[in-house]
Amino acid sequence: MASDSREVSLSTEQWELETPFRITGHVFHIIEMLIVRISENGVAGRGEAAGVYYLDETGDSILAQAQSVQDEVARGADREELRSLLPAGGARNAIDCALWDLEAKLSNKSIWDLTGIAPHRTPSFFTVGLDTPENMALKARSLDSGRIKVKLDPEQPLERISAVREARPKAMIIVDVNQGWHFEQLVELAPRFKDLNISMIEQPLPRSADEELESYVSPVPLCADESCLTTDEFEQAARRYQVINIKLDKTGGLTEALDLARMAHQRGVDLMVGNMVGTSLGMAPGYVIAQLCKFVDLDGTLYLKGDREHPMTFDHGLLSPPASALWG
Repeated sequence: MASDSREVSLSTEQWELETPFRITGHVFHIIEMLIVRISENGVAGRGEAAGVYYLDETGDSILAQAQSVQDEVARGADREELRSLLPAGGARNAIDCALWDLEAKLSNKSIWDLTGIAPHRTPSFFTVGLDTPENMALKARSLDSGRIKVKLDPEQPLERISAVREARPKAMIIVDVNQGWHFEQLVELAPRFKDLNISMIEQPLPRSADEELESYVSPVPLCADESCLTTDEFEQAARRYQVINIKLDKTGGLTEALDLARMAHQRGVDLMVGNMVGTSLGMAPGYVIAQLCKFVDLDGTLYLKGDREHPMTFDHGLLSPPASALWG
């Protein structure tokens, strides 16, 4: 795809959240995103990334990374070259997704044509953030979805999840601990969570302290998020977890994410797709991976006070495919 007429535009944007969003160890008020626009022959491809907060990525840091390869991308670097130019992370994600979008528009093909993946309306989990058990139950009742993801930390995990389950007795519920527990706490809680019909526990232990999972048989499937960033970490994660959460900010784009999904399918490991919060432009490439996943968590737009033109939409928890005018 080399072209002397290619132009690369980089910028950052700040998007306000409707309300502060709490997870283990963090409270988010705004999301700062890198926006990449690559133009060639009269058309433009776009990509967006929020970065990986627990790897200390910020809007400024991923902008600087993207600027470091701006000339190479303008000279025609493709997605495979990009993987040698930049490490996995938000900068590579935004550029990679912009290149996919550009290829779709230059070839007059959809992302589905390019990947060979067939789209369908996809049920997404809606998230309940950390709060009091009573407020979390109220939030769960208000959600227009039969699939609920509950954020937990070391404090009152059983009380919080019990309140949500009582509020939504028929919902499919998964929990995300964001590295907040220790191994003994997991062993104690997992049977109780099974009794509450919890379908999955995401990242219960710290990324650097989950080796005990290799000899532990959990009554509830465990999912690696922070413990599996890219294909390089898949083999270790597959020994410790039954599910891998793919996030494009972690993998550094859709290209690496598709490779990770193929590896998981070959090993019989289930998949989840998640997000770092963002607009529909950030959710759209994740929607491609969603077609390959058992668990889909692409509700990131619902945290924001606004969205982009041609937004992706929800109908009773079902997320529609992105319009080509948005991405792909």
